[in-house]
Amino acid sequence: MNAFTVLLLSIALLLLISCGEQPQSDKSEAGTSSGVMAEVTKLGEIPSTISEGLTPEEKAELKEQILPSGVGDVEAAEKKFKALLEDAKAGDPAAQNGLGVMYYTGEAISKTVSGQVLNNDPELAAGWFFRAAEQGFADAQFNLGLMYANGEGVEKDMMQAVELFKKAAEQGHVDAQNNLGALYFTGEGVERDEKKAIGWFEKAAAQGNEDAQANLDAIRAAGK
Repeated sequence: MNAFTVLLLSIALLLLISCGEQPQSDKSEAGTSSGVMAEVTKLGEIPSTISEGLTPEEKAELKEQILPSGVGDVEAAEKKFKALLEDAKAGDPAAQNGLGVMYYTGEAISKTVSGQVLNNDPELAAGWFFRAAEQGFADAQFNLGLMYANGEGVEKDMMQAVELFKKAAEQGHVDAQNNLGALYFTGEGVERDEKKAIGWFEKAAAQGNEDAQANLDAIRAAGK
């Protein structure tokens, strides 16, 4: 048993920039998404969708909330942010997931109510992941599952992590399959079930996931 390694907690946020067909409507904000549509930090110029109706002073205040110097390619980040924000507000789940990644990694930043600049914003990231996950977007379900598993941006909740990993895994998400197998094997957030654990590891390994294959090898070496 000691040879078995649970490969769960490393963050591997998935970013799919290309946006597919637009959904018919945006999802309502609930739970962890409560702050998603709040005032956000722009990269470069303020998008018109946000600046509309603001006073010059308010626009100036927002414009101060930009990517700090020395962090990545500001021009490229600005273009990506604008494109993602427009599509995300229109309800595109891939763009919503992409914004979550930007806020998680700090490529887009925000400020606290007291004006403190945050290097990254896991709460805002979780909110965008939530919106995309609600639409069945597998990468966002996986990312939000990691947030729940690690207690980042949301309160740690292994049962919720299991549910999100399961939704993504059932869509063929290979990392979610491996993580779900790990949780079934350890019994975290779900009743322990080695048979189900092996089944999910096998699904992930069949897609070439080396971590899942290593987990299977460890189980077999232990005589399972």
